[in-house]
Amino acid sequence: MVSSYLGLCKVSVGSDSLVPGHVIGEVDAVIIPTDIGHEHVERSRPFVEAGLPIFVDKPLVDNDDDLQVFVDWVDQGAAILSSSCMRYCKEFMPYRQSISNLGETRFVGITMSNTWERYGIHALEAVYPILGPGFGSVQNIGTQRRNVVHLRHAAEVDVVVVNTYDMLGGFGGLQICGTDGMVQAACSDTFYAFKKQLQAFVEYLRTGQRPFELAETIELMKMVIAGIRSREEGGKVVALTEIEER
Repeated sequence: MVSSYLGLCKVSVGSDSLVPGHVIGEVDAVIIPTDIGHEHVERSRPFVEAGLPIFVDKPLVDNDDDLQVFVDWVDQGAAILSSSCMRYCKEFMPYRQSISNLGETRFVGITMSNTWERYGIHALEAVYPILGPGFGSVQNIGTQRRNVVHLRHAAEVDVVVVNTYDMLGGFGGLQICGTDGMVQAACSDTFYAFKKQLQAFVEYLRTGQRPFELAETIELMKMVIAGIRSREEGGKVVALTEIEER
């Protein structure tokens, strides 16, 4: 049975504050609330090895080697969940349920602040539940501070994410265009989104049933990684199949 509290552990790798032993044995689950993907394997390792369920803040990873570690851990039975709160944004929920009134979807645009490495997943996970799986390639023609990312979806939908470091006014601005109409929305109630995200984790602990399949997280992480790789390679189109999963 889940107790009335969860272990909230914000650890710093390589510092005196890395003290997972202080909570192991005292809590039912652990939240890793940092958003630097390449640190998450080492932050999570002590708790995974201790058999504790963990929630890892977005993005789960930012490189394919670490993605494989998490996939292996889950395959071995570890209880690991990771998501962006944007998956639970109430302003976008109507479009997750249906966008049939727009005709066939042809374009989705979303704006986001901060860096692609840290906040690109916010944009991607807002869009993913609307379009579903089927992303094929990613092209990032921007810079570290001004990412302009084009993604192709199998349903003949072009998705463009503009992820600009200081564009706080553009956080979570969504546009969906179809053959018969278009809609615009923005995520404004982040408290609601965070609350729903934590409720989903607690329900996962209680029931053992994932709120969404691991395959979704894997595809999303490949999109994040492909966006980094494309930018680093001068705007090359990177197919998700190039992000290896052993």
